[in-house]
Amino acid sequence: MKLFLKGDRCFKEKCAFERRGYAPGQHGRRRARKVQSYGLQLREKQKVKRIYGVLEKQFRNYFKKAAGRKGITGEHLLQFLERRLDSVVYQLGFAASRNMARQLVAHGNVEINGRKVNVPSCLVKAGDVVCLVESIRKNEEIQACIDTASGRGTLPNWLELDAENFKGTVKGLPARDDITMPIQEQLIVELYSK
Repeated sequence: MKLFLKGDRCFKEKCAFERRGYAPGQHGRRRARKVQSYGLQLREKQKVKRIYGVLEKQFRNYFKKAAGRKGITGEHLLQFLERRLDSVVYQLGFAASRNMARQLVAHGNVEINGRKVNVPSCLVKAGDVVCLVESIRKNEEIQACIDTASGRGTLPNWLELDAENFKGTVKGLPARDDITMPIQEQLIVELYSK
């Protein structure tokens, strides 16, 4: 499945998944084995971990937090993952991929409410203002990312972008409808509930 991990390349014909829809290597075209329910659940969890760039321990901690809250656990889990600072920077269009967004944050190029933050896993709250620092705004690659993102027009409803000032505002918390990736969070809940 195409996870859009390579930024703009995934939207062009150069995407490896578009050119070759099977696994790499000598045995890539071989007929796939039948996957049981545990395999489906595990594959879904691994897919979500790769999309958001989170390791196992951190993912498990997000699940524990989500399970401790009242309501639907799967939706809370996705809400935690979407509210991560690197994910918000990517959704605002300041970076071409989540990896690039993570690097922007880790190098201290992002501010929340006027304070520099260099922790990609920092969770944003409703009303927070996320912006790029002054020194990185002139970067050509950042400019290209913002132009590309504004042309795509896929900004979620819970975020508001001011592209001229390199600012984004978190209007509220993300709802399940705002997450466009094909994720079946119920499979993840079933996997961890065993």
